[in-house]
Amino acid sequence: MEFRKITAIINPYCLETVEEALLEMEVPGATVSKVKGYGEYANFFAPDWLVNHVKVEIFIGKDRAEKVAETIMEIAHTGAEGDGIVAIAPVETVYHIRTQQKCKGDVCY
Repeated sequence: MEFRKITAIINPYCLETVEEALLEMEVPGATVSKVKGYGEYANFFAPDWLVNHVKVEIFIGKDRAEKVAETIMEIAHTGAEGDGIVAIAPVETVYHIRTQQKCKGDVCY
C-alpha cells in the first residue's frame, strides 16, 4: 500500500474536535505537537511575531489521505487569517519499530 503523510498546522482551540473526528474515521494514529510560527498571519504584538498552533501528523494509506485532510480542513476552517495549513506528502516506506516490519496497510502490526 502506498502511504501519505498528512501534516496539519491548526489553531489549538479546534484540536479536540479534530481528534474526535479522526477517531470516528478510525484513523490508526496521529502525533500532536505544540508549535509556534507565522505565515499569512503574524502576531505583531509578540517580539518574535510567532503564533501558537498545533501540528497534527498522520501516516495513512493513499486512498484515505484526501478524505482525512478534507475533514481536518472542514473542522479548522473559520475563514480568518491564521486558520493554518494542511499538506499531503508521499511516503516511500513506513516501518513499525517493535516488529521491524514494513507496514502494508493503514495499521502496522
